[in-house]
Amino acid sequence: MPGQPGLSVNVHRRSVLAMLGTAALLQCSTSLSNAAWADSAAPTTPPAAVAEPFSFDILTAAMQQRATTPHQAPVKVEGFFTAFNYDDYQAIQFNPERARWAGPEAGFNVQAFHLGWLFAEPVQMFEAKDGMAVPMGFSTDDFRYYDRVVARVPKHEPLPGVAGFRLNAPLNRADLFDEVVAFLGASYFRALGRDNAYGLSARGLAINTGLGKPEEFPRFSKFWLETPAPFAREVAVYAALESESCTGAYRFIIRPGADTEIDVTARLFFRNAVDQIGIAPLTSMFLFSEKNRASFDDYRPNVHDSDGLAIYRGDGDHIWRPLNNPPRLAESYFAESSPRAFGLMQRDRNFESYQDAGAHYERRPSLLVEPLGDWGKGAVRLVEIPSALEVNDNIVTFWVPEAKPVPGTMMEFSYRLRWGALAADPAADIAFVKETRAGVGGVSGVENADGTRKFVVDFEGGLLASLPPDADVKAVVTIAGGEIVHQALSEIPGTDFWRLVLDVTVPAGATVELGAHVTGYGRKLSENWLYQWVSA
Repeated sequence: MPGQPGLSVNVHRRSVLAMLGTAALLQCSTSLSNAAWADSAAPTTPPAAVAEPFSFDILTAAMQQRATTPHQAPVKVEGFFTAFNYDDYQAIQFNPERARWAGPEAGFNVQAFHLGWLFAEPVQMFEAKDGMAVPMGFSTDDFRYYDRVVARVPKHEPLPGVAGFRLNAPLNRADLFDEVVAFLGASYFRALGRDNAYGLSARGLAINTGLGKPEEFPRFSKFWLETPAPFAREVAVYAALESESCTGAYRFIIRPGADTEIDVTARLFFRNAVDQIGIAPLTSMFLFSEKNRASFDDYRPNVHDSDGLAIYRGDGDHIWRPLNNPPRLAESYFAESSPRAFGLMQRDRNFESYQDAGAHYERRPSLLVEPLGDWGKGAVRLVEIPSALEVNDNIVTFWVPEAKPVPGTMMEFSYRLRWGALAADPAADIAFVKETRAGVGGVSGVENADGTRKFVVDFEGGLLASLPPDADVKAVVTIAGGEIVHQALSEIPGTDFWRLVLDVTVPAGATVELGAHVTGYGRKLSENWLYQWVSA
């Protein structure tokens, strides 16, 4: 939590299950040595503190070589932590006095997550400086154990690895080190912008997600953390990614701030052909909002980490796709060529919209993926999974390149992740979708038996907000799979937004694709509202 010194490493059950993916039902003189690259399948002691040459290119060559050998699945290690359950895990904290890089000139410090509970596959960590790397070992001396576990922990016991780590920096106040980013579970990681609280997650790579066959969950097995300069405001982290079908070398350049930025370079090597890869995958939760609140007997008006998918197209157009909690698995593909950005957003920043003084959904970060370089043709894919509980992360989105990976070749992608409030640009000349509501169709206040569904879309800001009520503007509406029986666009007096009302009728069990935007005076005046309604 922001502003708290000596942060606990305790982990909420929902965030861990989400990061584990359960909701989504070099042979050369500069190579990494065999000793340093010993398989993490069954480590029993921390690696010896021997310095070795290291660079991103050295890691890349090592992962390329590794892709030519059979995959070795990680083996769960045995130790005093093996029997830890959820409650035991909550009784462990990293000792902040043992944080790496701590000191009067530090811009960052490092704290580790303990092995145990769901985390039985150890991660190895190294510190890199001046082209050399040494193991960053941990022991029970680095942690504080309380209550139910203290008597079960041997003193001064070296650990065979850790579950992951987090980086702390002066994010919200100059005098306190707040958690900025955490890597924990498979290839999952999460970050915070200023005044944010943890919400959605990112992943290193998605393989065969939601294709009706087993999904691979690549994992970061090793990390190299580059020692930052005194008072540094950015830090470099490198990671080795491993999966049955793929290996990868990753570089993360992390810059905390009001919007925390992480520049990612991913170099991927495939052992096997795969049906689909997902680049820059994001995972979030959407339970209900004004569109589907009637299905939940809950005092809160909204429960979600993200409320929509934003796509900023290469031609300058904007797409806003409100998220759903559908009655059955749903997915959408948005074909794009060289997109400028896409991401999962939390646009509603008002506490009154959530009324949750514990979860504070209004503080959950938005996350935008900005390609660095030309990604060419492909599609942004959105997967929405039915969920009855907010502990489930049921939203996944990622970039699917048009070209499929070819075993024996490298694919490289670079992109920037921006975590933060990411408010819509008030100076933009197009209106953005402020809210999407839905309910029974027909005339309000009387009994309706026509079986229609009503959608209400509010467009706010831009040049549209400056126009009078009688302005010559219109809504351009499209529908597939249903019929529009009524539509109306009007300014809401006393506000700066216009409201589009649609009554739609569909056959039972149909999937309907809706689209709308506002035009006038020879130009588009709003972003594109797209929506998928899966009728029960």
